[in-house]
Amino acid sequence: MKRYRHYDKGTAVILSCFGSVVEQKLYEDLKSAMQESFEGVDFFISFSSRMVLKELAARGMEYRNLPQVLADTDRAGYRRVVVASINLFPTDEHELLVKTVEGFSRFSLSRIRHTGAIFDSSAQTSAVLKKLDDTIGREECANLYVIHGVPPLDLKGLGAVEYSHGLLEALSPANFCCSLEGAYPWSALKDRLMHDIAQRGYKKVQVVPMLLVSGNHYIKDMVGIRDELSERFESFIAPALGPSGRFNLLEFEDIPRLIRRKIFEEIEKFGC
Repeated sequence: MKRYRHYDKGTAVILSCFGSVVEQKLYEDLKSAMQESFEGVDFFISFSSRMVLKELAARGMEYRNLPQVLADTDRAGYRRVVVASINLFPTDEHELLVKTVEGFSRFSLSRIRHTGAIFDSSAQTSAVLKKLDDTIGREECANLYVIHGVPPLDLKGLGAVEYSHGLLEALSPANFCCSLEGAYPWSALKDRLMHDIAQRGYKKVQVVPMLLVSGNHYIKDMVGIRDELSERFESFIAPALGPSGRFNLLEFEDIPRLIRRKIFEEIEKFGC
């Protein structure tokens, strides 16, 4: 095809993220780390949150959403594009990514693939969550893992959320789990959770935000849960896993390692 001669660049990877105003630098750090791991591959970032895009633009930081960045890579002439899903679970944000890639592939001459969400495999998810629990666990302290959650109960990918919830509670009698919004929300379960934590003899509770980055949900919701727990227990939010100063799963070394592996597998499928 005559048009294809203009596709003369190699491979691009787009890190497709929800976005964060508070921890935007963590995504840039992830991009830099991935860039160092793949020689000859160009990396880009896209954000899906319109609120984040507008707020960052107001601060003089211009980012684009996934359709815009896909258009950029097509215009630049990349022959191969991998869209890396920087979403913890394969729910609504990941599904939007899949539909965007499928739609764009209908008219772009680039070969476009996408990775799965971070927790889309039981084996990989089990290994990462077990390592996380081993890393942050403390003696004589309960762990309350707080998953963001997804309000609709009929979405594809909810099995991954349910599996993570169940696994975390099964790993240790010190572990409890709830969501911010979605199945098993803190608002509905807090009395029962505090009762069960006390029944097991714990006087300290560590709140563990199951969030890739600590944005507004950390500042508002996690702090609020900690404060409510403080009425009955000595409670605190899990300490930072890296230099950000807040607990961010993106700073847990096994998460970037898993993202890197998923990108590598998709590039290999191009046969290059």
